Amino acid sequence: MLTLYRPGSGPLHRMPAGPKLLLVVVAVLGVSLLPATWAGAAIAAVVPVLAYAAAGLGDGLLGMRELGRQLLAARWIIVITVAGQLLFLGPEPAVANTARVASAIVLAALLVLTTRVADLLDALERGLRPLAALRIDPARVALLLTVTLSTVPVLAGLARDVRDAQRARGVRAGLRAFAVPFLVLAFKHADELGDALTARGVR
Repeated sequence: MLTLYRPGSGPLHRMPAGPKLLLVVVAVLGVSLLPATWAGAAIAAVVPVLAYAAAGLGDGLLGMRELGRQLLAARWIIVITVAGQLLFLGPEPAVANTARVASAIVLAALLVLTTRVADLLDALERGLRPLAALRIDPARVALLLTVTLSTVPVLAGLARDVRDAQRARGVRAGLRAFAVPFLVLAFKHADELGDALTARGVR
């Protein structure tokens, strides 16, 4: 399984996975409940900046570069969100709602950046144990959530690979020229992930 994990010794790296997961959930929930105003948009923009600066990913500049990478990976989600919101709601709620969505995405990415997959799976499985009373396998749900968290950065990496390969061959940029090889790589990755999970006894 591919993740964004970056080894480090910062505050978030040292924090146990369970409390860290809870902290990120609370932060994302808090950002999601901000009012759709200019002030709400400003707060939603500041929260991830402060989080990445304090995460201990390196010096402050390195944290900001990583934040920029995560925003770049989610750029199409951001563009589609702001376009739809502008069309139906107007500038202020469009900017505020887009800031909330972008903030939630990069905060979720920060969790994966500072947490090993095994630790995240263990924390999720412990938190989901009450589901066993409903005959739902906590380990399976934990794995599903972990894979979901990793989806956006993995697809962003595949998109970069396709773009770089096309540039190296001098292929003319275009949606169709990009979409076909990207989808092929995405399905190939999903198939390989499925095979890897099956080999580990996951059904």
